[in-house]
Amino acid sequence: MTIQEKIKLLRSRMRASNIQAYLVNGSDPHMSEYVPARWQSRQFASGFTGSYGWMAVTLDKAALWTDSRYFLQAKEQLKNTGIAMMKARESEALTLEQWITTELDQGDTVGFDGSCYSLAEAEAFESKFLKKNILINSDIDLLDEIWSNRPPLPASKAFLHTLEWAGISRTQKIELLHSEMKKADADLMVLTALDDIGWTFNIRGADVECNPVVLSFALITEKGAKLFIDKSKFETYALSELEKDGIELLPYKSFYGELQSIRGQAVVIDPDRTNFHIKNILESENQIVRQLSSASLFKSRKNDAELAGMKKAQIADGLALLDFQLWLEEKLGKETITEYDVAMKLEAFRAKQRGYVGTSFFPIVGYLDHGAIVHFRVTDEIANELNPEGILLFDSGGQYQYGTTDITRTISLGPVTYKMKRDFTQVLKGMINLTRIKFPKGTIGCHLDILARAALWNDNKNYGHGTGHGVGAFMNVHEGPQSIRPDFNNQPLKPGHILSNEPGIYRTGEYGIRTENMIHVVEDIENEFGRFYKFETLTKFPIDTRLVDTTLLTGEEINWINEYHKDVLSTLSSFTNPAQLQLLKRLTMPL
Repeated sequence: MTIQEKIKLLRSRMRASNIQAYLVNGSDPHMSEYVPARWQSRQFASGFTGSYGWMAVTLDKAALWTDSRYFLQAKEQLKNTGIAMMKARESEALTLEQWITTELDQGDTVGFDGSCYSLAEAEAFESKFLKKNILINSDIDLLDEIWSNRPPLPASKAFLHTLEWAGISRTQKIELLHSEMKKADADLMVLTALDDIGWTFNIRGADVECNPVVLSFALITEKGAKLFIDKSKFETYALSELEKDGIELLPYKSFYGELQSIRGQAVVIDPDRTNFHIKNILESENQIVRQLSSASLFKSRKNDAELAGMKKAQIADGLALLDFQLWLEEKLGKETITEYDVAMKLEAFRAKQRGYVGTSFFPIVGYLDHGAIVHFRVTDEIANELNPEGILLFDSGGQYQYGTTDITRTISLGPVTYKMKRDFTQVLKGMINLTRIKFPKGTIGCHLDILARAALWNDNKNYGHGTGHGVGAFMNVHEGPQSIRPDFNNQPLKPGHILSNEPGIYRTGEYGIRTENMIHVVEDIENEFGRFYKFETLTKFPIDTRLVDTTLLTGEEINWINEYHKDVLSTLSSFTNPAQLQLLKRLTMPL
């Protein structure tokens, strides 16, 4: 079916159900950013493949909202579908709620599948729509009625994450959650986010592309824990280990039925990580305690074992990227190489590293105009061919049994323009200035975001995405609750947090530039002014100094680059072969 045919069918179901607008957000019952094929509803209904956005369909119009990472991609993918592209996270832009209230009349009904919307998101809709006397039906999945051959639930195998890299046993983690329940005077804690569950029970899997998670729900009770997961996913020894630790294993599909049996309990849920349907089941017979997921908070602060694994992963990544650059320099201009070839080679070289499991996200590879598409997902059919000129942006990462990586480099393929070097250097200044800051305890990400943008702002430039996101330990590459971005986020940066640091600049139709390292919050000093933290850089791969205009850098910034390269050389050199070492020495020559 074409997109137009799908929307026509959807509208027929809307009329039959007395629904005047239907919403599709493309999430799953676990509020995942990346979802199994079964719940890729936004892509099914619109053709848009980005990881962020909402779609709204009325009886005569359709629109899709996404943010600046996907403006160019959405514009292209929505062409000729009849779906208007709308800008999200832009000041003065029309929001989905405003659009709905403009398009609908009083007494009309908005429908959506409440199991795929967070409690916070759905209640925000309720509040705004009901003020306009627009009703809500949150218990209706109209797409399921038109989605022939809808993919089944994923059935990949799951496994136990070893204590060597987890650092804390599952029984200890459950006790930590018990202590948080007591503080909240609660009897029960609901966990639905797959990364929270994976961290709590020290399990990993492959039910979501690039994220080593397992389809599951969990209840932390006063006496122990219930894990709702299909036993067929585990080997016998793993089931024995989980049961030995006092974990009751129940079928995944029995979760909602279990919720319906709960009465007279104080139940902890995270409004942003728990779906609306769960709240609707629990609220009539129980007291709902709303608070940020304790598992998410504990998970975000890496323990010594997790940190050691993350550092080990950076070494593996650095070696893989040295192999990649050796290959690129040898083949460029002699053989046909496309952006898609680059993406495949990045994965192939990582796959040679011990403990490699898979990519942490599909590589973003942009040459020429594709570099300006922030989250460009290249295919063989649309890939640009590389030539020995200009710049190449590649953003990629790996999942290893011991850690997760995320790195972006922009490199020279040959002659470049002054504008490219100026842009590159200003982006690099931002990355360095954020890295070098010391900050007092209690600082939140939006307090620091300007450091990464100042050099660009002073030249009347900017980028639309956030500067930094949390990174999991052999877990999701995008992890909260901490972040560094202009938006207010009240979670302070704390020792143990690992984040990305990735300013950029994107010139539509020309090129894109981004430089990204992973950074770790560590203790600095405590004095009469309080306790101070700083960042430790984890990423171990050179920055292309051929693109640096040293006249735009301060002496301290030049020293930082030289010291960083000295550290990269020192760290990687003992693991390299002769060809890698020769390249590494050349790439890390001081400015």
